[in-house]
Amino acid sequence: MRLLLAGIVGSTAYGLAGPGSDVDRLGLFAAPTVAFHGLHPPQASIVTTSPDRTLHEAGKWCRLALSGNPTATELVWLPDDLYETRTDLGDRLISLRTAFLAAPRVRAAYLGYAGQQFRKLESRGDGTFSADTRRRTAKHALHLARLVHQGRVLYATGRLPIRLDHPRSFVDFGERVAAGEVDEARALLVEAERDFDTIRSPLPERPDEQAVESWLLDVRAANLPQD
Repeated sequence: MRLLLAGIVGSTAYGLAGPGSDVDRLGLFAAPTVAFHGLHPPQASIVTTSPDRTLHEAGKWCRLALSGNPTATELVWLPDDLYETRTDLGDRLISLRTAFLAAPRVRAAYLGYAGQQFRKLESRGDGTFSADTRRRTAKHALHLARLVHQGRVLYATGRLPIRLDHPRSFVDFGERVAAGEVDEARALLVEAERDFDTIRSPLPERPDEQAVESWLLDVRAANLPQD
């Protein structure tokens, strides 16, 4: 396994981390090319909890990013100080990050993930539940607002903001929703859908799969056995 790119993501990257927050790491690696030729292909993802780290094989990461997956996508938009591993192939990937973007996929992915967060918190009622459940509900609401914000900016500008300018406002939103203001979250989601309908996105209708394919073939060539 050859690690190509890795960094700190999640709440730390967004500026939302609190005293008890975990530090989440995300990266991508290249499996030996010959490993794909046998009966058992290499592991597509490696997930550990101590430390909290997710690594995707290069091919899987590309497929996730091409689908608009928000978590995978943020790896190539991190501020420089959050990268812990960078290689030449990793830097090339960062340089072609816009090749993965397409307006319909960004809209579907970010609104879809925000909707998932809303359904989780909507099922928890009016705020009359345990402190632990309330904490989780606040977290779901916070990330709903974050996804809406990041997706809207990416859709409108073609650039993904990782660090939030006003992180406290997202925390406050989460706490209000956890206290029972679920309608505020519902209204935010409706507003986001309306914005996506009206924004004229600079993003193309389809990603540049040819550029992505070229990079991935270079990864495979670089990981062939050396004579």
